[in-house]
Amino acid sequence: MNLKSLFKICFLALFIVACKNEAKETPTETVEVTEAEFSYNVEEFADIKILRYQIPGWENLSLKEQKLVYYLTQAGLEGRDIMWDQNYRHNLKIRHALENIYTNYTGDKTTDNWKNFETFVKRVWFSNGIHHHYSNAKLKPAFDKDYLNELLSATNTTLEGEAFEVLFNDKDAKKVNQAKGIDNVLESAVNFYGPDVTNADVANFYKTKVSPDPEKPLSYGLNSQLVKENGELKERVYKSGGLYGAAIDKIISWLEKAQGVAENDAQGEALGLLIEYYKTGDLQTWDDYNVAWTAATEGNVDYINSFIEVYNDPLGYRGSYETIVQINDFDMSKKMAVLSENAQWFEDNSPLMDAHKKDSVVGVTYKVVNVAGEAGDASPSTPIGVNLPNANWIRAAVGSKSVSLGNIIGAYNNAGGSGRLKEFVHDEEELQLEEEYGQLADKLHTALHEVIGHASGQLNPGVGETKETLKTYASTLEEGRADLVGLYYLYDSKLQDLGLVEDWKKVGKAAYDGYIRNGLMTQLIRLDLGDDVEEAHMRNRQWVSSWAFEKGKADNVIEKVTKDGKTYFNINDYEKLHELFGQLLRETQRIKSEGDYAAVEALVEGYGVKVDQDIHAEVLERNKQFPSPPYSGFVNPVLVPELNDAGEITTIKVTQPSAFAEQMLHYSKDYNNLPDVN
Repeated sequence: MNLKSLFKICFLALFIVACKNEAKETPTETVEVTEAEFSYNVEEFADIKILRYQIPGWENLSLKEQKLVYYLTQAGLEGRDIMWDQNYRHNLKIRHALENIYTNYTGDKTTDNWKNFETFVKRVWFSNGIHHHYSNAKLKPAFDKDYLNELLSATNTTLEGEAFEVLFNDKDAKKVNQAKGIDNVLESAVNFYGPDVTNADVANFYKTKVSPDPEKPLSYGLNSQLVKENGELKERVYKSGGLYGAAIDKIISWLEKAQGVAENDAQGEALGLLIEYYKTGDLQTWDDYNVAWTAATEGNVDYINSFIEVYNDPLGYRGSYETIVQINDFDMSKKMAVLSENAQWFEDNSPLMDAHKKDSVVGVTYKVVNVAGEAGDASPSTPIGVNLPNANWIRAAVGSKSVSLGNIIGAYNNAGGSGRLKEFVHDEEELQLEEEYGQLADKLHTALHEVIGHASGQLNPGVGETKETLKTYASTLEEGRADLVGLYYLYDSKLQDLGLVEDWKKVGKAAYDGYIRNGLMTQLIRLDLGDDVEEAHMRNRQWVSSWAFEKGKADNVIEKVTKDGKTYFNINDYEKLHELFGQLLRETQRIKSEGDYAAVEALVEGYGVKVDQDIHAEVLERNKQFPSPPYSGFVNPVLVPELNDAGEITTIKVTQPSAFAEQMLHYSKDYNNLPDVN
């Protein structure tokens, strides 16, 4: 059934208001749907599936709360172009050219060349640039230079020089290159560093940076680009009047409106500090904001906004721009808050060395939330759980916020099929466990990963931040460590004692089956044959699974089985696998606590980078029968304000974009804030 027969297409008139920032123009075509007829699937192309998500609970918010959500989502979208430029220096120029062709070409659109061009544009949109959102490899167009030149000429579009040539040559092949034995900064195309800045330059530059309070180290490098000017290293700070200032001023304007409708004083204070941070770029203000934001736990609405995660920096200093606006899911948050309330029990009973355990786990809050809008590094490809802030000292002294994105997880679960699962499970028992307990196991693993995992453990006195001690391996070790916390406790009767599961062993078995199956086999569908594993989360799933497989060989804990010419990994002893996960958790925390670079290098390079080529080839061949792409992402709901004669918002409706391209073009038109960035 096509979209037109499923949905009523509503053409919404564009409106003009006296106050320019009270409401944005809406796209000219959106979809209004009832819950009963909601379709999660939008379209598929290349290795991507585009989905929709709903906003449960929207109608229960007051108008003031709806305004807060609207202003926060607008603030997020105003910074969208920042993420594009951070990803690669020519991205915005390339996007503008591709979009001009896409919207203005009137030639033959039935040819394979045009269809390949359309697909390429959509892949670029999805990745926020010309490098794959997950593998970091440069996207390869399935058309040649001559055809692109024809399109440029036919639409009077300019794209020349390096920005044109890079689409077809081998330069800037990896956005983030974390390979061993190379200069990772020089070999990464990400636009966090000038073209001649090296690993050594970065290390030497930040070696001289000393925080006013060594016990509360500032996040040096988080909100800047490091370049050389006349041979001297210099930071270009992201702030009003600085790098990305045009977009940041728009962000500030909407955040000021959000502060005006804050739900409480604590939330308003945090927003005020975020505004001040954007104005000044001051890293002490960033820490002050994170302390205030972490403490602001009351209210129905929360958000993530700024330069946060450092996965896109090969050395782990610089934060990518991202925003997520969230509405509390009260029912699920109440059920899952039990993890936060028992965080100290989990810490006390973990297999960590006593010296690496926290005496007092403070301020861990956990909520299930429903996303109302995302931008930057969180969109179109989105996480399913988040734990912030990232500063270790704030986690230890103040605490952290952990959220599970409930409606995103629900959309994933409601949009998929079971064919691929049936292909890779070892037997009927494994299939039944996954179908009955898999979703609950995933939900609990996310919760344990975010709430208990990231909040657990402590650094030894005098040991520096992990980005300094563990360098390019810091991110994958931290994610693997948090995964291991979740895995260790998923097979523990405590979950049943707390009322979170009815049969802890079955949930634990489903979790272990799924993790090993994914870590050793199914995640390989995301790689081209011959590729190493580069992405931090993929690396950690492989090194955790491969280490457990190898260390359990003597006891046949995980058995590699060949059946009808196909390979499977079957867990024979869940109790011993639980013990192995505990041993590895103890070791990963030791590595982090002691800053043991040699050990993390041996762990990640030995188990997490190289791929068994025979298994990889087999997995890719077996996966060919499934048309469903391996990656999914989302269009955002469109919040449409309705205004009275005075230009004041009277209500805000939730609609859905009718197509992926429509939303991308709308965003480029309305949030085109960095046309001249360089």
